[in-house]
Amino acid sequence: MKKDILIFLWVILLCIPGKIYSQTYQLSGNPVNTTGWDLVSDATISGDFIRLTADQTGRYGAIKLATPITLSYCDKWKVEFDFRIDGNGTTQFGRGDGFTFWYLANPPTGFVSGGGLGIPANASGLMVGFDIFNNTTEGQMSKVHLLYGTNNTAGNNIEYNTTPGSTFHSPDLNPTQPFVGDTYKHVEVNGETDLTNPSNWIIKIRIDGVLIVDQSFAPSGGATGMAQGYFGFSAATGGASARHSIKNAKVFVDKVPILSNTITPFVCTNPATGNGVVDLTSYNSQFVNNPGNYIFTYYILGSSTPISNPTSFQYSGNTTIKVVIKDPTSTLCDNGDGIIQLDPTPFAADDASLTGCNNNNAGTATFDLTSAAVTTVPGVTKEFYPTLYDLNAGTNLITNPTAYASGAATIYVKVTTPQGCVSTSKITLNIHPVVVVNDAEIRSCFIEGNSSNASFNLTTAIVTTQNGTTKKYYPSLADSLNETNEITNPNPYIAPNGVVYVRVSNSNDCYSIAKVTLTVIPPTFSDILKDKIICMEDKTTLDAGPGFKSYEWSTGATTQSIKNAGVGTYWVKLKTGDCIATQTVTIYASENPVVSSIDISGSTVTIYANGGTPPYKYSMDNILWQDSNIFSNVPRGEAKVYVKDDYNCAPVEINITVPNLINVITPNNDGINDVVDYSALAGKRNLEISIFDRYGYKIFQADQSNGYKWDGTVHGSKRVPTGNYWYSVIWNENNRTGTPVKFSGWIMVKNRD
Repeated sequence: MKKDILIFLWVILLCIPGKIYSQTYQLSGNPVNTTGWDLVSDATISGDFIRLTADQTGRYGAIKLATPITLSYCDKWKVEFDFRIDGNGTTQFGRGDGFTFWYLANPPTGFVSGGGLGIPANASGLMVGFDIFNNTTEGQMSKVHLLYGTNNTAGNNIEYNTTPGSTFHSPDLNPTQPFVGDTYKHVEVNGETDLTNPSNWIIKIRIDGVLIVDQSFAPSGGATGMAQGYFGFSAATGGASARHSIKNAKVFVDKVPILSNTITPFVCTNPATGNGVVDLTSYNSQFVNNPGNYIFTYYILGSSTPISNPTSFQYSGNTTIKVVIKDPTSTLCDNGDGIIQLDPTPFAADDASLTGCNNNNAGTATFDLTSAAVTTVPGVTKEFYPTLYDLNAGTNLITNPTAYASGAATIYVKVTTPQGCVSTSKITLNIHPVVVVNDAEIRSCFIEGNSSNASFNLTTAIVTTQNGTTKKYYPSLADSLNETNEITNPNPYIAPNGVVYVRVSNSNDCYSIAKVTLTVIPPTFSDILKDKIICMEDKTTLDAGPGFKSYEWSTGATTQSIKNAGVGTYWVKLKTGDCIATQTVTIYASENPVVSSIDISGSTVTIYANGGTPPYKYSMDNILWQDSNIFSNVPRGEAKVYVKDDYNCAPVEINITVPNLINVITPNNDGINDVVDYSALAGKRNLEISIFDRYGYKIFQADQSNGYKWDGTVHGSKRVPTGNYWYSVIWNENNRTGTPVKFSGWIMVKNRD
């Protein structure tokens, strides 16, 4: 019975749908959920507990599973529950009698007298009684009785059953653990196979954590070989009375879940011997996921002796193999429901066909010969040959069957099953129609600002006219063959002149590759539209020339040319075909010449100019113009100088001063020509006045302190000798450019000694 108990626990959990690894069947809730259980006689639901008997004499009650449980392959099991025995009792006998947890082949269905704790006469199975009435002394007690056998003693009372090795009776626990009281007591019952005697169970019972029993029990009587039974609880009162209650009953079961109960693999017998050999372990993965986590034991149906060589099991006719699956990490039940049904049948491989792609019109396709459906038998070996002659002779074995390159052909295969059965068949190799493609060209206008590139829409390339194809784009032929570096955004595709490749695939996943030439249409500009230089005040005409499809100027004009264009930058959009090129043209203002300096020597004025565009023309009245930059006999006083360059634009105008200085002084204090007076130039910028002797030695510096006057002395006191002296006057005119002017000449000093 030992393993039957665990199987029972597993079946209890079958009430919970689905295949799970850990299951419990319980009595819990408020009110208690009794689905799957039968209430017998007085047993009733009372809130969160089951009341087995009322506090009255002559009462009986039980609760049991509604269906019998078959226990075959349990190594360990565990049951937990809480019980309470309370009530008023009777004057003569006190409280009685007690209750029992059991797994019985013949459970109670009606009234059972009190002394039997609710267990029928001759009931067989496992019974654990919690007895509060001593039938010998008729006194109160708290004892645990255990019987692993048949309840066939006097009065049907397991208290009196002392079958050796199958029973246990605890001492009276009343002093330390009285069973009668208002509070619930917690019970744990654990069963485990006794490895020293596998037909026995080691039973451990704890009450409120205190170990009461821990020993091995042998089945006896009707419990020996017991195949199925019912799990339940019962209680009875005799002449005494008590209320017996249980709650929080839990049965813990862990039976290995299996994917399939019965496996019927293809097997055959070797015609030469009439026998076959099979590896039973090769089917483990069909029973469970991760078979390495489990222990498998195999039996010929009807035999209790395990098959010693499951990896090489020999058979000749129909044979049924029973498989027991154990989880070594589990604390509960194994699964013994697996069946391998061996029904030998003749083996014949099937003819098959494969169809491959003549990719890119290479002339051959690459076939995986091993994928040909020549048999559904697992574990076969296959040898492939190009001809039937080669197969029979064992020559020219195809060594690369997973990547065999061939045109349309017939290949032959020799198939050998794990049992050594051999059959041959042929594989017809077919070729899918090729994907027809054409090379193409895409022309696209240049990108402004990067005229070597264009924006292409690769999807517009007409590389095939076949329907149902898909296209992928690649930058090189190698990429298209290897399907690397795919152009994932074919529109727009920015590129210079070059090529891309299109892999065109059909619904059979066959492909061909087409080349697409990319041509950047360069910009077309006007050859006659050039930058110009004009006078700032002038206007001109800009002409882009004929031959363009359309014109669009920055002024808004749409004509070939625009008139009255002044200094500035203009653009025109010139359309040629579908491309538009923007050409920029600038009208520059002519650079005006600059009067760099003026040299005045007496009445001669010399003008120096630079900048602009030579040659220059010069004038002092803006009417008469001369090529020479020298003007003679210029009157003293204020004058104007005009200069213009070769563009004949508005002239540059400079105001100058020709000083009115005398050439002879007689510094004798007579009031006539006593000094040289430069004060008329005092308003000039950066004015410098120097007097030099004939040796070039500066003898006088005119400035504001001396009123820009010289009286013919040195250091303001010593008269200079009569003679000629040179003067140099430098200043900047008060104009925008600050034109430098140099005025030089000689002066005669006459001193009378």
